[in-house]
Amino acid sequence: MSILSWDDFEDDEQKPAAQAHQSAPVEPQKTTHSQVVSNAQQSAPSVATAQPARTHSKRAEYSTDSLARASAALETLDVAPGLEELEMGAQRVQVDDKAMINCRADLNQLVPFKYEWAWQKYLDGCANHWMPQEVNMNHDIALWKSENGLTEDERTIVMRSLGFFSTADSLVANNLVLAIYRHITNPECRQYILRQAFEEAIHTHAYQYCIESLGMDEGEVFNMYREVPSVARKAAWGLKYTQSLCDPTFQTGTPENDQILLRNLIAFYCVLEGIFFYCGFSQILSMGRRNKMNGVAEQFQYILRDESMHLNFGIDMINQIKIENPSLWTTEFQEEIIQMILEGTMLEIEYARDTMPRGVLGMNAAMMEEYLKFIANRRLSQLGLPEQFSGVNNPFQWMSEMMDLRKEKNFFETRVTDYQTGGALSW
Repeated sequence: MSILSWDDFEDDEQKPAAQAHQSAPVEPQKTTHSQVVSNAQQSAPSVATAQPARTHSKRAEYSTDSLARASAALETLDVAPGLEELEMGAQRVQVDDKAMINCRADLNQLVPFKYEWAWQKYLDGCANHWMPQEVNMNHDIALWKSENGLTEDERTIVMRSLGFFSTADSLVANNLVLAIYRHITNPECRQYILRQAFEEAIHTHAYQYCIESLGMDEGEVFNMYREVPSVARKAAWGLKYTQSLCDPTFQTGTPENDQILLRNLIAFYCVLEGIFFYCGFSQILSMGRRNKMNGVAEQFQYILRDESMHLNFGIDMINQIKIENPSLWTTEFQEEIIQMILEGTMLEIEYARDTMPRGVLGMNAAMMEEYLKFIANRRLSQLGLPEQFSGVNNPFQWMSEMMDLRKEKNFFETRVTDYQTGGALSW
């Protein structure tokens, strides 16, 4: 028994002709633009015999016109605009040609690397890839629907966290794509920024997946940044630092505009991702440590690992800009940055008091206030600025373990939270 092919359905009268056509030798020829159009005009009658005359006539005419227009466009192609973008492409880029901002070296030439740490962070991010649907939410759904599963304070924490973070990661992604990427002139750093933007999309997806799985009112949660004052104030604080950079006419190159970019980077990396995330994350992760909302907590742990990498990358990038442009780091500008970080800390303390009016999950607002002041000191120190809160300690040492240490889990109960793809990622 043989397998039928489309050749078995050909008309017997057409087979010899087809075979003869296939066996005929084909000589390579050089073809010009005008010959393409001419050949198309000559071949139209022979093809028309296999189709209704009117239909084929229209198609042949359209095809001929399209080829003619394409040929004419290529003949009048002006390469000057393209070369203007690639004006440095005539020579190979040297490492010393590269810089974080205001660099004229060709951005399309990734290597040689000047900042190996940026490329390594890109590779680490790729190795730590994950997707929200990989997390089992059945335990969370049952607990959320149970009347006695969670206290009202615990439900408030879950709602507030999903409400703020679902908006915050969208704000970060918008800032990366619409503002920062255009003004960072180093290709390996741009490569990591692209990876970060994708991770922010995954985080927003994760919050939506949690909200949908738990059957929450999506309108209420996603609109919380307009309706809940402690959430709205944090979002508004971050948005004001993107207004100038999102202007399509904005360009770096002057001390004033370079400081605007640096201010934006500090606001988003050091405050929005470096302070605003820590209250909500510690609340949700504390819930997971008590075997509550395990699926949500597991996704927050993945997100926290990502955000820790974002923070470290951002601080390295900020400090590199400071090294290459010391004139930007004036005493007045340093005082402004200190105030920015203090403002962010105060807003996060306000958020903590709003979400924890009473003690819950082994923590309270006073403990969270000390923790946030401890975090603020770390951010200031990482930027080379003096700490502003004396005598504060970290009351949540387990948060450092969540970020820094490998956590062993029963693979058959849940997915390991330090799962890696494409290579070994050492935390």
